[in-house]
Amino acid sequence: MHMLSQIVRYRVGLILGLTLIIASLMVPGFFGMTTLSLGLDRSSTIGIIAIGLTVLLIAGQIDLSVGAVFALSGIVAISLQPSLGVWPAAIVGVLAGTACGVFNGILSVGFKVNALVATLATMLIFRSIAHWATNSQPVGGTDIMFSVAMARIYLDIFTVRSALFLAAILLLHLWLTRTVSGRNLFAVGSNATAAEASGISSSRTVFLGFVFASTMAGVAGVLQSLATNTGSPVFGSDLTVMVIAAVVVGGTRLEGGRGSALGTLGGVLTMASLTTAMEFQSVPAYVQQVVAGLMLILLVVLDRTVRARPRKHAAAVATA
Repeated sequence: MHMLSQIVRYRVGLILGLTLIIASLMVPGFFGMTTLSLGLDRSSTIGIIAIGLTVLLIAGQIDLSVGAVFALSGIVAISLQPSLGVWPAAIVGVLAGTACGVFNGILSVGFKVNALVATLATMLIFRSIAHWATNSQPVGGTDIMFSVAMARIYLDIFTVRSALFLAAILLLHLWLTRTVSGRNLFAVGSNATAAEASGISSSRTVFLGFVFASTMAGVAGVLQSLATNTGSPVFGSDLTVMVIAAVVVGGTRLEGGRGSALGTLGGVLTMASLTTAMEFQSVPAYVQQVVAGLMLILLVVLDRTVRARPRKHAAAVATA
C-alpha cells in the first residue's frame, strides 16, 4: 500500500520518464532538436487548453466544450480577417472563446446546472454553430505568410506557440503558489461551503474559472488557425479527452482541490511523447484515443484506491 501511495504521489515523473524511454527506443533521433521542437510545438495546443482546464478542475468543475470552443474561436479569427485584418480578427476570436466561457459560467453558477451536463450541451451548441457558420467547410485566411512566421523556430527549439505555452505555465505556477487568489482556488475546490464561510466567494471563483478555461481554449484555437491559415468546424473534435488525460496525468484531481502547473506541464509532455511514439509506429488515431482513455481510467482508479484506504483505516480505528 505504501508503494502504491508513492507511485501515485510521484506518478508524473514516473510516467513521463517511462514514456520518454519508450519513445526514445521507438523513434530514432527522438531527443534531436528538430524532433523536440516539433513535438513541443504540437503539444502546445493541448498545453494551452490544459492550463485553463487545470484551473477549472482545481475548482472542482469540468468543461467538456473546450474542443468546440477551440474550433469556433479559430473560425471567427479566420473569417473576420478580410474585414478586420489579422490581429484584430485574432483578438475577436479569443473574445469569442471568452463569451463561450461566460455562457458556461452563467449556466453552471447562475442556473446551478451540473457542469458536466451544461458543458456537454454547450459543446453540441458551439460545434453546431461552427458547422452552420462555415457550411461544414474549412475557411481559408488572407495571409499565408503569417502562418509561415508562426511556424518559425527560434533558438533551435521554440516556436511562437510553444514559447507562449511555457510562459503561461510559468505564470500559472506563480499564481497558484504565490498569490491569495490562487490559494483561494484550492480552498473552493476542496470544500466550497467551508470556503464561503471563510469569506471566499465560491460562485465568483467558479464563474471566472469557466471564463478562463474557455478563453485559453480560444487562444489555442486562434493560434492553431493562424498557424494553418485555416478555420475548420472539425478542429478539436478529439482534443477534450487528450487534454483531460494530460491534466489528470499531471496530478490534478477530478474532484477538485489538488493540482499544479508543473504537473500539468509533465502531463502534457507525457501525452505528446506518447502520441509521437504511436504515430511513428503508425498506430491509428482511434487507438491513440483508447490508450488515452485507459490511462485516464487507470489513474483515477489508482487515485481513489489510495485515498479510500486511509479513510477506511481511520474509521476502523475510531470504532475500535
